Amino acid sequence: MDKLIDLTQPSLYLSIATIFFNPIFWNTVARAEYHKRVLTKLAGGNPYYGCYALAVTIFSLGIIRDYVYNTALASQPTHPILETTLAQGFAVVFFTVGSILVVTSMWALGVTGTYLGDYFGILMSERVTGFPFNVCENPMYVGSTLNFLATALWHASPAGIILTLLVYVVYLVALEFEGPFTTMIYANKDKKQ
Repeated sequence: MDKLIDLTQPSLYLSIATIFFNPIFWNTVARAEYHKRVLTKLAGGNPYYGCYALAVTIFSLGIIRDYVYNTALASQPTHPILETTLAQGFAVVFFTVGSILVVTSMWALGVTGTYLGDYFGILMSERVTGFPFNVCENPMYVGSTLNFLATALWHASPAGIILTLLVYVVYLVALEFEGPFTTMIYANKDKKQ
């Protein structure tokens, strides 16, 4: 049997780097914003402009990460089990469900809710509990992970499945930092009222 992962491909390591980099970047920048108002100051004192600039940056970094991921998969071996019609069908289902979770999350939260507006002091009036948040607690991360898995299956790539597991673990770690911090932000808001 051929090897499942080609460890000699630099694109594999670049993909791993972008998977780690993105949440580290947005969490670091968001905390700097919360504590020092770095982006708000750069945006002339307007927290909305700072948040929109961060949104464009995070979105752009996501596109780069996804491009690098696809490039990495293109240079990796495939596996016959993943080349079946069944695997391709799962890819379509996972991509559809993942995309629905991501898009409806963004719709429900808006730009500032999606892109860390709470770190800028742009707080939602109440917790969003409708779809897709009534389906799972972190639909954007779940949806994104499903999209990575769908892409791995579509490319019939065992390396893509391993990278998807890495994405999932990185998101779980990011949530360990984001969840309590966001809870603290809203607890401080409640104390001020």
